[in-house]
Amino acid sequence: MLRFILRRLLQMVGVVIVLSMLVFLWLRSLPGGTVSAMLGERATPARRAALEKALGLDQPIYVQYWEFVKRAAQGKFGASTGVQAGTDAFDIFLQRFPATIELALFSIVLAIIVGIPLGYLAARRRASWFDNLSVVGSLIGVAVPVFFLAFLLKYFFAIQLHWLPVSGRQDSGIDATRVTGFFVLDGILTREWDSAWDAIKHLILPGLALATIPFAVIFRITRAAVLDVMDEDYVRTAESKGLTRRVIRGRHVLRNALLPVVTTIGLQTGGLLVGAVLTERVFSWGGLGEATALSFERRDYAVLQVLLLMFAITFVVINLLVDIAYAVIDPRIRTR
Repeated sequence: MLRFILRRLLQMVGVVIVLSMLVFLWLRSLPGGTVSAMLGERATPARRAALEKALGLDQPIYVQYWEFVKRAAQGKFGASTGVQAGTDAFDIFLQRFPATIELALFSIVLAIIVGIPLGYLAARRRASWFDNLSVVGSLIGVAVPVFFLAFLLKYFFAIQLHWLPVSGRQDSGIDATRVTGFFVLDGILTREWDSAWDAIKHLILPGLALATIPFAVIFRITRAAVLDVMDEDYVRTAESKGLTRRVIRGRHVLRNALLPVVTTIGLQTGGLLVGAVLTERVFSWGGLGEATALSFERRDYAVLQVLLLMFAITFVVINLLVDIAYAVIDPRIRTR
């Protein structure tokens, strides 16, 4: 198992290097560039030349890339010019990272808790009214745009019914103690239960909106995987041996059906972390998604490069965790 993990880690390093090259080259191919974003209307040829020299942009591309790697390793990406002008770009990432992680984890856990059992039950009751209704529900979950669903949830449950908060991560009137930046966890650690409950209430609507697509995908993959496994010879052999349904379902059906589901969960989690732009904007969440949208709008290349690089690393780390989960579920994977 250790050799398997080390092999995956070495592969991960190579992938990160390639991704850093792609991010570096793409950002430098964007119109305007860093110099125009920093100087704005004051951009004269003399000032542009001076700033390019100060930033090292007059050097050969390989020298610029090496300097980029050295600064990135130290967390030095420059100061923000648009999202939070004057603030260090990496500090903006650190400030907003807990908000997106908290929302993404809530959404994916919700999708897993509902999607896997529902997919399993739908497969067990193939072609029944329950199966057909579940499939229709999953199709609706994929088809409805996230931003539209977010507006609907906000309108009905926050504005019309006043059951849940309209936006933000927590009411401004709550004097909460900040420890980790994860508002729910902070409330639990400090035993400020009103703070934790208020943070959970703020999570529900954006979490539901963000969980719809992962739920639909996890449900359909689980259903399809369980149907495939149920038709395997070893399941029929287990039934003929007189094993109990609980043993057959747990040891033979669900365990083997989990392999494609684990991959799906990993990909969906990565997608939630980098794709929560619209949901965060609708609910004014203040996470990385909102920062990404603002950095594009305001041409804040310092923030944009740190966000893109961190998103790429996040995907790679999640894939590593998926590979490890694969190896735990199916030991044969470790030898490949």
